[in-house]
Amino acid sequence: MHAGVVITKEPVDNYVPLYVRDGQNATQFVMTTLEELGLLKMDFLGLRTLTVIKDTKTMVKNDLGIDVKFDQEMNDPKVYKLWQEGKTIGVFQFESQGMKNFMQELKPDCLEDLIAGVSLYRPGPMDQIPRYVRGKLNPGHNEYTHPSLEPILNVTYGCMVYQEQVMQIVRDLAGYSLGRADLVRRAMGKKKLDVMAKEREVFIHGQVDENGNIEVPGCVRNGIDEQSANKIFDEMAEFAKYAFNKSHAACYAVLSYQTAYLKAYYPAEFMAAMLNSYLGNLDKVPIYIDECKSLNINILKPDINISSLKFTVDREDNEKGNIRFGLGSIKNVGIAPVEAIVKEREENGIFKSFTDFCERIEEKGVNKKCIESLIKSGAFDSFEQSRSTLLASFETIIDTIQSSKKKGLEGQFSMFDISSMSTEKDSLNDVKYQYITKEEFSEKELLSQEKEMLGIYLSGHPLEKLKEEIEKQTTISSKDIMQLNTNSSSEQEENLIQGFEQQIVDQNEVEKFKDGQEVIFAGIITSIKKKFTKTNKIMAFITIEDLYGQVEVITFENAYLSAKESLVEENIVLIKGRLSLRDEEKATIIANSITNFGPKKRKVLKINITNLDEPSKKKLRGALKYFTGEMNNIAVIAVDRRKRIKVWCNLPHRANI
Repeated sequence: MHAGVVITKEPVDNYVPLYVRDGQNATQFVMTTLEELGLLKMDFLGLRTLTVIKDTKTMVKNDLGIDVKFDQEMNDPKVYKLWQEGKTIGVFQFESQGMKNFMQELKPDCLEDLIAGVSLYRPGPMDQIPRYVRGKLNPGHNEYTHPSLEPILNVTYGCMVYQEQVMQIVRDLAGYSLGRADLVRRAMGKKKLDVMAKEREVFIHGQVDENGNIEVPGCVRNGIDEQSANKIFDEMAEFAKYAFNKSHAACYAVLSYQTAYLKAYYPAEFMAAMLNSYLGNLDKVPIYIDECKSLNINILKPDINISSLKFTVDREDNEKGNIRFGLGSIKNVGIAPVEAIVKEREENGIFKSFTDFCERIEEKGVNKKCIESLIKSGAFDSFEQSRSTLLASFETIIDTIQSSKKKGLEGQFSMFDISSMSTEKDSLNDVKYQYITKEEFSEKELLSQEKEMLGIYLSGHPLEKLKEEIEKQTTISSKDIMQLNTNSSSEQEENLIQGFEQQIVDQNEVEKFKDGQEVIFAGIITSIKKKFTKTNKIMAFITIEDLYGQVEVITFENAYLSAKESLVEENIVLIKGRLSLRDEEKATIIANSITNFGPKKRKVLKINITNLDEPSKKKLRGALKYFTGEMNNIAVIAVDRRKRIKVWCNLPHRANI
């Protein structure tokens, strides 16, 4: 969360006009006008990362009895190994693929590298990344426009990285005061061309007052030639457009180190805290669940006798810890019912059966809809009955409990019932609940119910068995598209800098995917919304999910009509279309065709080696060994006078000529 707040002595509308924006009062003047009016504007930046760090430390304390204390030097090799190996999912500011690539190349081993990484991986300074990496990996070979820059830029291997360096350059080389140096920095950052033109002259040749007294010596007076001074000013002006404040970057780097430290030493608690931070916004949850798998941390189903309100760490079957799904994350299960369930469990022991659960929470605000959702989520799987049986029986069981309790209320009997009261009481304590036994749902139905209740596939994924085939046939995944959305999103709290948004651009992704590019995507249909255009033509917005997340696919009339039979919820489809990347909008795919997904048709490459000499066969062996094309099989055929010999070789390494 980010907010620019104007602080005034009297009500702010005494100073400036206001208007209502998103339900909040806002000034009609922009920040520069407010500053010119002499008003104080403060920027407040809220980061989910701070909550993640706090929650992780709390869980570690509760689970392991350890008070987490970060190493003051921030030089732990085990922590930096995450950056060096590209394992930074969940690490503040370092999650994008481009940033991972940068860090793997840089091999950071100190906080200074992280500070520089945060500052460089942005438009403008990003051009300096290769130079910075060379300087880091080859100490002593830095290049400087002028020797006078070395004391200022040696810490960043000759690259201008921070705003403070710009200020120090104009002070040390041209003799500026601190105040004037800051004005130059701001003019460059705001691209005030008239101010910069004036300051260029002052920077190079200095400035004298009316009496000839030197106010600013300038570079030339300080022994720096005019050509070098001009070049240095040009470099500063270009860099300062996107310059990062080092103190700001250092704060970010410290948070990055702390998140990496927690991930390195307490991965289960850290990932649980990350998942909790995205409750109610499931876009990134599949990515973190996939990361848990890579860390050998299992995501366990919700359990009525174990789960709490949020994600928690369960070490019963894994010393490192698994993550247990929270009851509060289940659809239709509110916070109040969960708190009532947990309180009952803590005060009176675990629930021994489904009927025991129903009896004990009957008057605690846990309604039938809530119980149905708990059943579908798998929260009662530890009991004997199947989900299908519980769904068929739970309403009758609850009605029976309510009826029995109503009957058994003291004083609710007539004088004719007195003689049989003791018999009624005994029978009440011995109520028999009748389950309507049903055959368990298919795996597909169970997964579908979990997805409906939890927002994700937990026990498995309909696409898991098709993962390899999908990767062969597609050119883009939801992970790629989420990365593109991250780069264009105006809601990136982590990249809000100095009161305005600086959009981080993943250079690798920009090069890989472009607006209008032809792409192939595959996944399972989760929703279809049909609409009619102004010209009465049908179109549809289709949400399709792969193993990592969801993508919106738009189909216009021709594609819709030709794909009509495939457009069924929970059907697995292959989409061929083009990528739509527009400013301030999420990346989408415009479909040209949608078909049912299936294995590719068998392709066979036949090679006749009858007349090949041995050197040619040797070359062929090498080609087949490293073949990565689309052939399912290779038929190697040799013919002699008596018979034809055919040898089938499965790709990629079984060719035997």
